[in-house]
Amino acid sequence: MEHMKNSFKNLTSRPDFNDRFNDLKNQVLNHPEIKAFITNHASEIEDGMVERSLGKLFEFMNQSKNCEQCPTLSECKNLLEGYHPRLVIQGRIIDLQYDKCPTKEAHDERKKHESLIKSMYIPKDILAAQFDQIDVEMDEASRFKAISLAQDFVEQYNNGKRPKGIYLYGSFGVGKTYILGAIANELAAHKISSMLVYVPEFMRELKGSFQNSSLDEKLDVVKKIPVLMLDDIGAESMSSWMRDDILGTILQFRMLENLPTFFSSNFNLKQLQHHLAFSQRGEEEPVKAARIMERIKHMAIPIELIGRNRRG
Repeated sequence: MEHMKNSFKNLTSRPDFNDRFNDLKNQVLNHPEIKAFITNHASEIEDGMVERSLGKLFEFMNQSKNCEQCPTLSECKNLLEGYHPRLVIQGRIIDLQYDKCPTKEAHDERKKHESLIKSMYIPKDILAAQFDQIDVEMDEASRFKAISLAQDFVEQYNNGKRPKGIYLYGSFGVGKTYILGAIANELAAHKISSMLVYVPEFMRELKGSFQNSSLDEKLDVVKKIPVLMLDDIGAESMSSWMRDDILGTILQFRMLENLPTFFSSNFNLKQLQHHLAFSQRGEEEPVKAARIMERIKHMAIPIELIGRNRRG
């Protein structure tokens, strides 16, 4: 400690110390924002306060306050990324308070938005889908109807109602999954959590969940999410166990709890029922397939999406 005191004493006794100190003080006092702060708080600033606060004032002077000109949060030049300094009087010194900047607020809001949309095996471009970016041609009445119903759903759900979901079906590439992504984003904008699940890959994962005992945990998340979207149902090769103990359990829980569920498929309802009636072993179980279909019909409005292949 004595050594530090001696070092500081030697520093302050150097011939150029006073010149540097006065130069720093002049820079600080001539800074427009600092000058304005001192003028506005003249009655609160006592003798010696500016000198005691030079370090903080210098810190303030060398940081950016023009956050709207900052291109991205990662390019923030400030001491605390995403925060800009504000001068405050704290006891006998002028101190700094750091406030979240507009860029940081927008970034955090976007992250919060993204956290509301959970997904399993869904491409990133789908997770960024927006209603106003959906390509609709004048002769595509089914797309207008699907988008209209989806927007009505969001409005009703946001008003405390629990409307039916939608069963979107149509040929490959007509934009069924993209519409589901747009619904998820619209729900997130209203602080409503949803989950998009690509059914074939989800079923494959569940087969391996016996090994690490995570089956019940994964099922629980899908069962209880406020709004669920099952994408590409019918594309999987489904065993009796998958159909009855997995899909059936999810749909039964959600139907009883009145939790909205959306579906997309290449099959219409009749074709999906035929698909579900046959297990991987070739066994035909029409009654069990019909039981699944009754739940789907109870939970969702079927809409055929007709249009050109947007992936081509």
